[in-house]
Amino acid sequence: MRRVFVLVLLSVSMWGYAAAQTNPTDAPATKEDVENYFKLVHTKESASKVAEAMLKPLRQMIHERYLRDKAKYPADCEERTNKHLDEMMASMPWDEMIAATVPVYQKHLTKGDVDTMVAFYETPTGQKLLKELPEILSESMQAMMPLLRKQIDSMNHKVEEQLEAMKRETEGKNAPQINN
Repeated sequence: MRRVFVLVLLSVSMWGYAAAQTNPTDAPATKEDVENYFKLVHTKESASKVAEAMLKPLRQMIHERYLRDKAKYPADCEERTNKHLDEMMASMPWDEMIAATVPVYQKHLTKGDVDTMVAFYETPTGQKLLKELPEILSESMQAMMPLLRKQIDSMNHKVEEQLEAMKRETEGKNAPQINN
């Protein structure tokens, strides 16, 4: 009887132990998992390409503004601005920025998630997406820029109106009161 009891107890405890084990793919992604994923997708190079691609519409916007307000700026304004943008891009701390995102990926992704992404990016479609993404983002930014510019102009106008209204309101409160 005692042997049966011990066997049942051992069986129940082993079942509980087995049930408590999680699927390895459900485990949180490790730092190494995320770093290996970043290497596969060429995160540093991609980030640099994406940033450079996004500079294209920004340079275009600067060019248009310069042409519109030429008289207000020195002749080399556009050249100096572009040089400044290039210097800012060259000084970007890509390694530190990427390292700072590793814990974010670990927080939101499991080992299985990262393994699935790795499997995708190892496919021809995944490689094509990696290759084309900078240009896709650049063209998307160019397509959105007129809409974004219009929205920003509208927002700026509304904020200016609100500030002017508040200024008038404050001036009215500070005006000397005349009693009749």
